[in-house]
Amino acid sequence: MEIFGVDIGGTGIKGAPVDLDRGEPVHERLKLPTPHPATPEGVADVVVEVVRHFEWDGPVGVTFPGVVTDGVTRTAANMDPAWVGMDTAGLLTSRLGGRPVTVLNDADAAGVAEMTYGAGRGRGGTVILLTLGTGIGSALFTDGRLVANTELGHLELHGHDAEKRASVKAKEDADMTWERWARRVQKYLAHVEMLFSPQLFIIGGGVSRKPDKFLPLIEGIRAEIVPAQLQNNAGIVGAAMAARPARPAA
Repeated sequence: MEIFGVDIGGTGIKGAPVDLDRGEPVHERLKLPTPHPATPEGVADVVVEVVRHFEWDGPVGVTFPGVVTDGVTRTAANMDPAWVGMDTAGLLTSRLGGRPVTVLNDADAAGVAEMTYGAGRGRGGTVILLTLGTGIGSALFTDGRLVANTELGHLELHGHDAEKRASVKAKEDADMTWERWARRVQKYLAHVEMLFSPQLFIIGGGVSRKPDKFLPLIEGIRAEIVPAQLQNNAGIVGAAMAARPARPAA
């Protein structure tokens, strides 16, 4: 089965049709810059452009970097404030000509994909996926079940939101070396581990393509730490999974 997935991020919006039997995009994804300011109408324009590029005419799953409940976006830390309280599923359904649209938190989508096809497949206990990018997203699983909208990137770390200290954007803004940034990530992981005692951390986001640059530098964490296997396609795959039509009852 193929379903279209779109991953909205603070810097880029990417999408592609996904083969849900294999858990991977059918075609090379299209990635376009996130407009600034990242208003609902501006972002919707880009989502429409991504979907139309593939001439897609079926259900669409869309991730959003914030809390999402029943298709409504409740927070928007790295997006325009106009998203707060927005019926995002309704907006995108309308802009996409009535195609069914499912919207969910971006890290939750990535986590579900990794637990199904990637680094978390077959893992029980407590597993936490963290997406390190413009911010820090999180997905928390207990014995394979998702606890939605955890937003652990907003835990306080040294008087700041953790994502202001340990995200990839924080690294780039302060021109940190990998060593310095790894120490910040280590402190953040230690804080999360103290609160949740996971057996496994999965590190996602674009930085998951370069695990050798920082993972060997992280010390003192009891949990196993691995890079996301789906890397930066996890959000697209998870979005498509969420939009899979429900099977009719027998």
